[in-house]
Amino acid sequence: MTDFAIIGAGISGLSVAWFLQQRGHSVQLFEAADQVGGSIRSFETAGFLLEAGPNSTLENTDALGELIAGVGLDQQLREANPAAKRRYILKQGELLPLPGDPLAFLKTRLFSGRGKLRLLAEPFIGRAKGREESIADFVRRRLGSEFLDWAIDPFISGVYAGDPEQLSVQAATRKIYALEAEYRSLFIGAVRRMLQGRRSGPAPSGRMINFAKGMQTFPLAVAASLGEAVVTGSPVSALERDARGWQIRIEGRTDPFNARQVVLAAPAYRTAELLEPLLPEVAEELRSIEYPPVASVAMGFRRDQIRHPLDGFGFLIPRREGRETLGTLFSSTLFPGRAPDDHVLLTSFIGGARNPGIADMEHVVLIDKVLADITPLLGIHGVPSLQKVSYWARAIPQYRLGYNELLGRVREGLAQQPGLHVRANWLDGISLSDCVRNGRAFARSV
Repeated sequence: MTDFAIIGAGISGLSVAWFLQQRGHSVQLFEAADQVGGSIRSFETAGFLLEAGPNSTLENTDALGELIAGVGLDQQLREANPAAKRRYILKQGELLPLPGDPLAFLKTRLFSGRGKLRLLAEPFIGRAKGREESIADFVRRRLGSEFLDWAIDPFISGVYAGDPEQLSVQAATRKIYALEAEYRSLFIGAVRRMLQGRRSGPAPSGRMINFAKGMQTFPLAVAASLGEAVVTGSPVSALERDARGWQIRIEGRTDPFNARQVVLAAPAYRTAELLEPLLPEVAEELRSIEYPPVASVAMGFRRDQIRHPLDGFGFLIPRREGRETLGTLFSSTLFPGRAPDDHVLLTSFIGGARNPGIADMEHVVLIDKVLADITPLLGIHGVPSLQKVSYWARAIPQYRLGYNELLGRVREGLAQQPGLHVRANWLDGISLSDCVRNGRAFARSV
């Protein structure tokens, strides 16, 4: 009998399977789709290399480095252009660079003099009084409204496709919240953490990475390393427990697959479907997790069609600017090989928790909306030579207020079914590196 059956071959399921296999466990990984990787999709067209899902990840955990090396991708790794450190924020119709050092902070027009003074007062602000706060409430209290409006709001929209008024600071940005809890001040905590890291040796680099042929290279390489342990095109229809362990029923197959333990590495709504007969209360909790729609709009242009130097990561658009586009990546600046010679590639995002109405829009409408938003900002003239929309009806799980309590109830319910586990991006972090780190932690814990 196989030690572990893993359901879902996104990066969470692949990571769990690989680290378990490295520790000597037998695994079988079932994926309903015809390919692995979940939302991680890369494809080439007309000389452009596009990403339908994540465009990069931060290598900020040694687990990610271990997995990349373990599947032989070291030579395919590509680090972002140093220019990616420059990030723009739209304010009053102008793209302003987010300050990256104290001198730039003093000079920036992104914040007023009063806003800068308020930010400098952060070390003197006390801790919260025990109540759960939204990210917006936390930032207003510690850093002021200007920092929320022109820095945090667009960041949260860009990373989580979320609304900072609704997301829990304890659940969605735990590392930031921990600085206040441990050191009372974000600034003091960040400095002390930095000094501690220097004394204890080199910390993970935190460099932004992709791969020569795109992000999908990564899940494909992990799956190839796992070999016959990965089975695609195999939707799981039911889970049943018997005296020896678990029976996994696959659509189209008569005989169930048997395993001692099961790991559900699927989105919350899919996990809810499988748990409904076993743990209906847990299933109800999982169905309440929101996944707003997001569209990724890729556009290719000749370089001479855009006046902006495209000298950075891209730009984010705060809610106060009143535009529907969340932000735009300068994709061909970030990594080499993303566009033909004398061309550039832009990737914009629209939708999210603040704009779920995109679910009812045709792709041509989304393209027109994005073009209308970004054309005056970048000085675009003429039409794009490439335009491609990748739409995700359920994109990113929202760690909303009360989320930690919800997860507590989920864990309590799962404890009633020994040998049944969950590991996915709705649990303990949404990023690719979070999923890999959590996959290794799980493998080490069993």
